[in-house]
Amino acid sequence: MLTAVAVWASTLIRGVYFDDAISLLVAAMILGVLNTLVKPILVMVALPLVLLTLGFMMFVINALLLILTSTLVPGFHVEGFWPALGASLIISVVTLILGGNQRGGSRRTRQPPMEPTYSEPVRTRTPPPGKGPIIDV
Repeated sequence: MLTAVAVWASTLIRGVYFDDAISLLVAAMILGVLNTLVKPILVMVALPLVLLTLGFMMFVINALLLILTSTLVPGFHVEGFWPALGASLIISVVTLILGGNQRGGSRRTRQPPMEPTYSEPVRTRTPPPGKGPIIDV
């Protein structure tokens, strides 16, 4: 649903549009599948460029995935690379604003770590009489 809202918001860019709501939902589903299956492979292949451009190459990868989505979904249209790049920027911003960063569990409440429990008290070993530690002063 979040991807559908983000793709809908990307139609603010001239050159990105859809014919009807069904094609928008199908495009969002296809884009989600491509982001899950294809994007990690593209990121690994383009990792030197991603590092060299300080992550801006990710927008290019997202734009390429949008162009691929438009070729797979008949009612979703992206007319070139530059509209796809602008749409990928909007999709990234909308997803960031609406979804937050859910990888780190920021929306879940974290429980404090449990204190260790011991089945028996910790015992210290005392040396036999006359065999105490040697204290060197």
